Amino acid sequence: MIPIIRRTQLVLFMAVVAAPAFAQTPKPEPEWTLLWPGGAPGALGDSAGDRPAVRICLPSDERKVDTGVVVCPGGSYGTLALDHEGRQIAEWLNERGMAAFILRYRLGPRYRHPAPLQDAQRALRYVRHHAGSFGISAQKIGIWGFSAGGHLASTAGTHFDGGDAQAADPIDRVSSRPDFMILAYPVISLDTGYTHGGSRNNLLGPDPAPELLEYLSNDKQVTGDTPPAFLFHTDEDEAVPAENSVVFYLALRKAKVPAEIHIFRRGNHGVGLAPGDSILSIWPLLLQAWLRTNGLLAAQP
Repeated sequence: MIPIIRRTQLVLFMAVVAAPAFAQTPKPEPEWTLLWPGGAPGALGDSAGDRPAVRICLPSDERKVDTGVVVCPGGSYGTLALDHEGRQIAEWLNERGMAAFILRYRLGPRYRHPAPLQDAQRALRYVRHHAGSFGISAQKIGIWGFSAGGHLASTAGTHFDGGDAQAADPIDRVSSRPDFMILAYPVISLDTGYTHGGSRNNLLGPDPAPELLEYLSNDKQVTGDTPPAFLFHTDEDEAVPAENSVVFYLALRKAKVPAEIHIFRRGNHGVGLAPGDSILSIWPLLLQAWLRTNGLLAAQP
């Protein structure tokens, strides 16, 4: 039997040794980096919602590859799902060596088109301009969007430019074209019966012009210059039906743009990476294989 004094000392010793485990705190979120420090074009105020920004999340040096991804959380263009479609996505990318840039874009009804697209384009230009500082390639910068964020990502992938060589701001001189797209249960069409009404209304208002609906129905804007895409959806998604992904995939196929689509039978809208679902949690593994196939992720040893 251990004497009482020694037992007390032993308990205190164990408590001291174990203390660091209990004292650990969650890793703090990176600060937001403003995309326009002097104010975004068309800004209506100076609050956080008026100031588009990116949260820069870089992988550890031993894991690093030269790919970067701008992440567009969903939220019907009225809010941002910054946890399961933002923070968790950045962690997933970082764990595989890729740099992540979570985008805080302007939202409706305060901001309509083209403000969210301006923010996404600026984020792509910003990351590309600073690619060397982030340890990534300027030719391996993609965009990943969920739901309405998927609409924004697909808009960035179909409405881009090569930059303005005469711009005073050096960031504006570089291309806004993403090198690849990852679209998870995306809103694509705005002029059909299977569009997401909430996203459309927040982005364009209650009575948008027909030509604007067509212009931002991104399946109709695909060309041979549209970047390659990976699409994920579920058949049970009633909020944003899978037809959105299907029509975009078919448009990419028609334009001979490399694309891959996966539609799972079950699963509701907004599942993110679906870590708790034994079936849906396979989809990030399929994405990982696609990234490797396209030279965006290191091959398995």
